[in-house]
Amino acid sequence: MIVNTEKPFKIPKKLILQEIQDDFFILLGLCLYAFGWTGFLLPAGITTGGVTGIAALVYFSSGIPVAVIYFCINVVLLAFSIKIFGFKFSLRTIGSVLVLTFLLTLLQSLIKEPLVKNQPFMDCILGGLLCGSGIGLVFSFKGSTGGTDILALIINKYRHISIGRALLICDVAIILSSYFIFQSVEKIVYGMVVLGVSSYTVDMVLNGSRQSVQFLIFSNKYEEVANAINQQVHRGCTLLDGTGWYSKNPTKVIVVLAKKNEAVTIFRLINMIDPNAFISQSSVIGVYGEGFEQIKT
Repeated sequence: MIVNTEKPFKIPKKLILQEIQDDFFILLGLCLYAFGWTGFLLPAGITTGGVTGIAALVYFSSGIPVAVIYFCINVVLLAFSIKIFGFKFSLRTIGSVLVLTFLLTLLQSLIKEPLVKNQPFMDCILGGLLCGSGIGLVFSFKGSTGGTDILALIINKYRHISIGRALLICDVAIILSSYFIFQSVEKIVYGMVVLGVSSYTVDMVLNGSRQSVQFLIFSNKYEEVANAINQQVHRGCTLLDGTGWYSKNPTKVIVVLAKKNEAVTIFRLINMIDPNAFISQSSVIGVYGEGFEQIKT
């Protein structure tokens, strides 16, 4: 008789807390997204991309609640998603669709007029900011709002079209189709404004907190510069050996990675120590490791 002496695998407590944190911020993102739509865009008669945009067009033309159309379209898309990508991939998306359907139903029943009256452009800006912030939070914590995200993934799988381009094509097509309902170019412009604001906001939420800078510093006083950055900014420095190709003289290159808001302090320190230093600064989307973001997989 063989006895299994292996201990059952236990999910680390830290991993469970991380999942709870992810779910909380996904929920917060969905709340912001739903509030942006129902508080500013729908009451003002403005639509933009995504499945919510399609649902809004149907609502404006037939009066069927947005949540109903949103849910029905996502059921179809999720069926394709499960068949193509598997159930595990689609599980969190299913939860997000259910929560967002509930939020849209609740908020649309409570909010009947735009929160900023007679100011459609302000409704575009505020609605776009809230929707973009919401989507950015959802994406940041490994979530998905479903909809055209699924459609873009399917297109990307079978055609040589990037996910970003597929999303853009879908969103622009949805906004342009609003002309058949409103017969108004102005509504199309408003929709494009919302798309632009929300896209920019998504990018800022996803990458804004991770923006860092990289310095390449060429200075004869490299020891003093490196010590000052270590002691005053508390950033590590890496010293590389280099050779000036024109002069053929050996030189030292200081490599520094720092937060964007620390760049001015580093420039001031270098200027005080060696005003003749040669400096190259470049933006870095993300830096992971000690003193920066933790590596997330």
